[in-house]
Amino acid sequence: MARIGRLAPVWVIALLAALLAVGVSPAHAAASTTITVDGSKGGRTFDGIGAISGGGGNSRLLTDYPAAQQSQILDYLFTPDYGADLQILKAEIGGDANSTDGSEPSIEHSKGTVNCNAGYEFWLMKQAKARNPAIKLYGLAWAAPGWISGGFWSTDTINYLISWLGCAKQDGLSIDYLGGWNERGHDVNWYIQLRSALNAAGYSGVQIVGDDSGWGVADDMASNSAFNNAVQVIGAHYPCQGGDGGNADTCSSTANAKNNGKPLWASENGSLDMNSGAPALIRSITRGYVDADMTAYLNWPLVAAIYPNLPYATVGLATAGSPWSGNYSIGENTWATAQVTQFAQPGWTFIDSASGYLNGAESNGSYVTLKSPNGKDYSTVLETTTATAAQTATFTVQGGLGTGAVHVWATDVNHPSSATDFVHTQDITPAADGTYSLTMQPGYIYTASTTTGQGKGTATAPAAHALALPYSDNFDNDATSTEATYLSDMQGSYEVQPCASGRSGQCVQQMAPVKPIEWQDDSDAYSLIGDPTWSNYTVSSDVDLRQAGTVELLGRANTQNRPQSHQAAYEVRLSDSGAWSIAKNTSAGNLSTLASGTHASIGLNTWHTLSLGFSGDQITAKLDGATLGTVADNSYQSGQVGIGVVGYQTDQFDNLSVTPNAAGNISGFLKDANSGLCADVTGLSQNNNTPVELWDCNGGANQSWTATPAKQLQVSGTKCLDAAAAGTANGTAVQIYDCNGTAAQQWTVNADGSVVNTGSGKCLDATGGSTATGTLLELWDCNGGANQTWARGNTTGPLKGEGSGRCVDVPAASQDNGTKPALWDCNGANNQAWTSTATDQLTVYDTKCLEVIGAGTTDGTGVQINACNGSAAQQWRVRADGTVVNTGSGKCLDVTGAGTADNTPLEIWTCNGGSNQSWSRT
Repeated sequence: MARIGRLAPVWVIALLAALLAVGVSPAHAAASTTITVDGSKGGRTFDGIGAISGGGGNSRLLTDYPAAQQSQILDYLFTPDYGADLQILKAEIGGDANSTDGSEPSIEHSKGTVNCNAGYEFWLMKQAKARNPAIKLYGLAWAAPGWISGGFWSTDTINYLISWLGCAKQDGLSIDYLGGWNERGHDVNWYIQLRSALNAAGYSGVQIVGDDSGWGVADDMASNSAFNNAVQVIGAHYPCQGGDGGNADTCSSTANAKNNGKPLWASENGSLDMNSGAPALIRSITRGYVDADMTAYLNWPLVAAIYPNLPYATVGLATAGSPWSGNYSIGENTWATAQVTQFAQPGWTFIDSASGYLNGAESNGSYVTLKSPNGKDYSTVLETTTATAAQTATFTVQGGLGTGAVHVWATDVNHPSSATDFVHTQDITPAADGTYSLTMQPGYIYTASTTTGQGKGTATAPAAHALALPYSDNFDNDATSTEATYLSDMQGSYEVQPCASGRSGQCVQQMAPVKPIEWQDDSDAYSLIGDPTWSNYTVSSDVDLRQAGTVELLGRANTQNRPQSHQAAYEVRLSDSGAWSIAKNTSAGNLSTLASGTHASIGLNTWHTLSLGFSGDQITAKLDGATLGTVADNSYQSGQVGIGVVGYQTDQFDNLSVTPNAAGNISGFLKDANSGLCADVTGLSQNNNTPVELWDCNGGANQSWTATPAKQLQVSGTKCLDAAAAGTANGTAVQIYDCNGTAAQQWTVNADGSVVNTGSGKCLDATGGSTATGTLLELWDCNGGANQTWARGNTTGPLKGEGSGRCVDVPAASQDNGTKPALWDCNGANNQAWTSTATDQLTVYDTKCLEVIGAGTTDGTGVQINACNGSAAQQWRVRADGTVVNTGSGKCLDVTGAGTADNTPLEIWTCNGGSNQSWSRT
């Protein structure tokens, strides 16, 4: 049945006119496709387009948004004819362990104690159902609580899943689909047992999806009838080219999967940026059917409602990482999804003969056609995301389908813009013989449909702002067994519980008493809260150790890589014995002790106040108001706070507070992003008027610049970076001079890497954008150039090849000297985390350096890891253009033979700008 609704309002017509003016008008076609839309033909049944909340923690902050903005976000995701109009919602069945961006709570932390109010997935499903009663619900586990006996593939787990279904039922939710263990294959007998147990428990209507991994499940289903009968849907993850986050130019399934006759789903796909990923998203949907007969597509994730310092912070249909401000962004992925969901419903049928590739070639784009159950309405979705020229599709409609007006909607996914998102571009009246033509521009999604009623939401978000300090929470206004405001669990589960040890009121308690059955690596059980831009502050919390062990507070927690143990942060750790330490963890997962000592035993079941303070480089830990220790470190200048336990003790926290401190000195190098060289006082001089230039980073005192609260950049203790003669013109030289407090010596070091002079308003600039040693520094109008971007601390991350999409990897995670790095699939592991240091080294494991073998300088010389020794063979300039240049040889880090496969070795080669010499740090 056609949807009933209004046609395009005046503003849409005006917008269409604007689009026509910029080249979206019909043009001479480079290719032509004939499509016969025959209602007497058919194909597989469409099961819907959905998204995934989970894997993990990616919807967490939605619950803390102001009511108005929360409702707007949910409308964009679920309300029909408003935004993404999702038809399936897949939710994580929490297991108290991190499953990508956080840990989702179990309903049963301890065996026999079920809390159906745990977490937010049931809440989210109810919100989705309230907006679209027809939406299908799907549950899947990534992790499981640690009390389960026999591992995940056990009877205990089956009983746990049935308890979860009972909680859903208690919430008025009927679950349509249930999976096994995310991306961990399958146990045939377990699935057979699950089917029997579901039937016996009254859940015979719940369809089992197997196996949320790959197509191999279809092979076992073909050879085992009991297993085949137990599974109703065959679901594979990332079945399109490029896999997780890939380009999806083509998709694939297997003969056994296709021949089974059961629905084939991309039960997880995506991992795509909310804007730039839209072309691959639509290709996964259309080509997923054309190539592989897949009838449902579930995007990971639904929304990035996570803190922006976590992995995948811009991945999903939308982002919502600022609940205190209400700010959110609706991504291009939402409108790519709408081009399908607002025009076809689950139960519609694909028309195979009207689906394929434009002009028979993948490079031109693809299309699928679906018809309504009554055989009257149809919609054709066409994508031209890989096309380079305009082309025309000529349709012939027959076989009982309606031949009335065809409504065309379009989205320019190759150039995301609200002006070209989901626009009703035209209505076409077919000729008497049912024919009409549609001219399409490259980079678009078009939907030609006989249905009406589609719409584009108009709600807008308020501007983002930081979470104000001071911030505090005593948790007394929170209900028992809920999550505290803004607290986002990374491992374990933190819930509000009545305070113990003689204290009244409510506290936050770590609830997982034993190590869970994990989906990714283990770590401390910890939770983050607050604004990543917080810098100088003291975080304080009352702590109650209820078992022997160690509690911790985190501060300046910023970049987190996968797994969650790779959290860059400072920590104060305190054990019941009184042993304490101030530690630093890196985004490569390397924990080092900065200071430590012993205090009198604090015992168990008593309350104490622990704090960690920051002012510039100074870090101070206190217990009950008395200083435990102070240390200086400049690795991290800002970040969130956190609470945690080392292990899985059920310790409690109360009276969390974050109070601002005065800014302090911050020391470190100024590394030019363009050249990889450092700001250096020429000749180690301490004389006034000595110029400042670029030079190889060496960690020397003449390259160590201290940013003071007075906005000076001091070097050698008494000299300041100075605009010569207080000049304000472009090209004014930069020098050192006695510190005098003038505006010519005041500089603002910004988060974007710019260093701005107060007196002139101009930026510190490497003259002419030169990358040569000896290049003088000057003032110039701020323009965002790489030669005006200065790093202030060690940078840790992957080295990802532009040509291969793979990362520099130390094979087998070896730490042996002489091990030769090679390309490997990026996985965020320690052996792919490379730190660019103040002395131009690229370190891995904190102790090993990337080195040119034998200090060679000829093309083709290989590289290895070795103990760091400061030699030129171990010095590398990581430049903004993506090159990584060895100082000793002057040559670039290069992938041998421009290879792209796993295990391809690395070498040095004369720099040539090739993609096999271009490396990304993210």
